[in-house]
Amino acid sequence: QVELVESGGGLVQAGASLRLSCTRPGGTFSVYSLGWFRQAPGKEREFVAAISRSGGATNYADSVKDRFTISRDHARNVLYLQMDSLKPEDTAVYFCTADRAPMASMIARPDQNDFWGHGTQVTVSS
Repeated sequence: QVELVESGGGLVQAGASLRLSCTRPGGTFSVYSLGWFRQAPGKEREFVAAISRSGGATNYADSVKDRFTISRDHARNVLYLQMDSLKPEDTAVYFCTADRAPMASMIARPDQNDFWGHGTQVTVSS
């Protein structure tokens, strides 16, 4: 199974910004719906944001709407998550995922997604 590789995490103060990236070494994203999930310590994995195969549709969790922006660069084969106005409650390991199914299915049944990354840590201090 080809892995996805996330980068861009780090330790920042509340109100700061970070941009996460996700690539698929040796492969392409073009036929996949893409998304970001996160898991905080002691909590279950939760959906953050998703983007359709074309990039024309996006979906966000209410907790990040208007602060986070998901995008994809087909030419460079990269998925991004721009995170602005970060809050301590955004602290988590962030995972990117890819699936051939439509975006809605990828969000609804993530355990069946084709690929996952190992995650990148985002820590927001107050």
